[in-house]
Amino acid sequence: MISEAWPTASVNWMKYRWLYLVISGTVIFCGIFSLYKWRLKLGVDFTGGTLIEYKFSDGKKQVFKYSPTDEKDLEKIRLDFKNQKTEEVRFENVGPSIGPELIKKTITAIIISAGGILLWITLRFKSFKFGLSAVLGMFHDSLVLVGSFSLLGHFMGVEVDFLFVTALLTTLSFSVHDTIVNYDRIREIKKKSGGELYDIANEATSETMVRSLNNSFTIIFMLLALILLGGETIKWFAVALLIGTVSGTYSSPFVSVAILVTWDRLEKKLRKI
Repeated sequence: MISEAWPTASVNWMKYRWLYLVISGTVIFCGIFSLYKWRLKLGVDFTGGTLIEYKFSDGKKQVFKYSPTDEKDLEKIRLDFKNQKTEEVRFENVGPSIGPELIKKTITAIIISAGGILLWITLRFKSFKFGLSAVLGMFHDSLVLVGSFSLLGHFMGVEVDFLFVTALLTTLSFSVHDTIVNYDRIREIKKKSGGELYDIANEATSETMVRSLNNSFTIIFMLLALILLGGETIKWFAVALLIGTVSGTYSSPFVSVAILVTWDRLEKKLRKI
């Protein structure tokens, strides 16, 4: 339940709904193009390979991950580090911890959960439009995150590992949670005063915007701290969560609600034909 103490001044957010959808479509298109052309740069969790940990002269330790590599190339790498006066602390060959079967099960679980969310929101808000719009917003955030890491992999060599999968699933839950807050406020206003969905969506978005931004900024500040101070091990995991948080905050009012309003308006126009 959203408190009545929230600001009631309504901004015409839905006036620019086509712009929001064009922005989202452009970002998703760039990500899909990157996935088609360069794919994801898979880490050793997917491919297997070699882990080598070195201790540098300043006492700092760092783990380097290499995909399956010829022994001669590995020896050259080890020799180069030795010449830099580093100490080899650990050398380990590892197999892939995320196999094709686990990937299939993860995809299946996402599809089943999406179906469950679609059904639950449809029943809870008594409208298929609400359910499908929420699920589309959820997949929007997934595509943004996956596409972003495809681009990061190509231009910065960022690898996708088990932590990325964790961040992806976390993003799905965050996206739906924020969308339901918006939908719940739309339902409350509709019960209280009625009116066109377009106007109700504007009012609901205005009343939940501050709450959503405050909630998201607390997460964003924490993630920025992890990126800057948390070290290399969790840096890209935090980046993935940051992208998912920003995308989820954006998609709830400007994708899920925008789709809902656009669908409602198109439906009414078709009825008049």
